[in-house]
Amino acid sequence: MGEKKVVEALVNGGQATAGPPLGPALGPLGVNVLAIVTKINEITKDYAGMKVPVKISVDTDNKEFEVSVGTPTVSALLVSELGVTKGSGVPNTEKIGDLSLEQVVKIAKMKREDVLGRDLKAAVKEVLGTGVSMGVTVESKDPREIQKEIDEGKHDTLLVK
Repeated sequence: MGEKKVVEALVNGGQATAGPPLGPALGPLGVNVLAIVTKINEITKDYAGMKVPVKISVDTDNKEFEVSVGTPTVSALLVSELGVTKGSGVPNTEKIGDLSLEQVVKIAKMKREDVLGRDLKAAVKEVLGTGVSMGVTVESKDPREIQKEIDEGKHDTLLVK
């Protein structure tokens, strides 16, 4: 069992290339860079248009590799769910779109492993918090209003694991 070298990079979902940041980092390890790029693109194709964190672990002796993919940032998932290009520069006055609470829950579930919140409710509130700073409304309301409703138990049926 050889030494493991780990390369971490942020790639465009489904569009990684042998150029930077992957090529220069992987090339010196003597691995088949194209095989790794192909594998990354295969597992990140659902995240097209989003930056995705990837971790490539290479065994320096036998050149075998493993690729693990993180999930895009909450803001990238929000932007993708809304079909917009970026968050609002002035979130208090300019809104970029409205999500249903179901969509917020979907994002919270995707990010579940990464968020600090211990349960789905906390994860959803974290996604809502990101929505506030990006100019997203939820159910046509300010996300902070939805956070308050969650605290009051209004959405419990949706937020049960």
